[in-house]
Amino acid sequence: MTNFIVFPVCVFSLGVFVDDISGVSVSVMEGDSVTLYTDVKTNQHEKIKWFFNDTRIAQITGDLSKICTDVQCNEGTERFRDRLKLDHQTGSLTIMNITNTDSGLYKLQIISSSSISEKIFSVAVHDVPAAERDEMQRKTLKEGESFTFDPGDIKNTDDVMVWYFNDSLIAEITGDQSKICTEDECKERFRDRLKLDHQTGSLTITDTRTTDSGEYKLQISSRNFIIHRHHSISIISEKNFSVNDRSVLLFVIIGIWVALLLV
Repeated sequence: MTNFIVFPVCVFSLGVFVDDISGVSVSVMEGDSVTLYTDVKTNQHEKIKWFFNDTRIAQITGDLSKICTDVQCNEGTERFRDRLKLDHQTGSLTIMNITNTDSGLYKLQIISSSSISEKIFSVAVHDVPAAERDEMQRKTLKEGESFTFDPGDIKNTDDVMVWYFNDSLIAEITGDQSKICTEDECKERFRDRLKLDHQTGSLTITDTRTTDSGEYKLQISSRNFIIHRHHSISIISEKNFSVNDRSVLLFVIIGIWVALLLV
């Protein structure tokens, strides 16, 4: 009687093994940037390809002899023009200023001489009206008002959420731990005026001051991707608000008088 030994194989095609086919779901909002991780470091014998709905959008070889994104990979394809960035060390792909038409399947292929590893990212982009998105990204407040940065319904229990003000870390949520202003500069600037909601990840600034004006950035990190979100906040003093209000009123009155004279 002949004995047989059976080896389990997932897929065998053209002399190479295709293994490690896995899927990742990513939920973002319009205007966000998202980085999709490869979890590898490229070497000279590997080739990394990225596809969007089966159309190649990025490629890199380990020796950097061939790098392309979007239009460079496929002439006439301009969906992502100037919005793709490829990490030369890892092959990770960043999609900047994402739109709802960018929703779909992003396939990663890591090709070596003996195997092809594939990873699928299902990216869902939630539609945000242009006016609302602009208001979220650029906000003007009167000094003394409070403001809350709401990350929306994208927080998962395993996510790490980090808030920055002008590139300085001001708040962080990791697992069941929350931190606010661990640096002296942050403590001096905000003086107990930051409130962090551990459940939602939202950050509130109370009793705002003109020195709070600047760029606020949120990074939501998981094992497979990282979401970037930006907010630009301008705080105007009470005095400047009063002057502006009077100027607007004066222009309105002048406009009315001109209209009456023309009539």
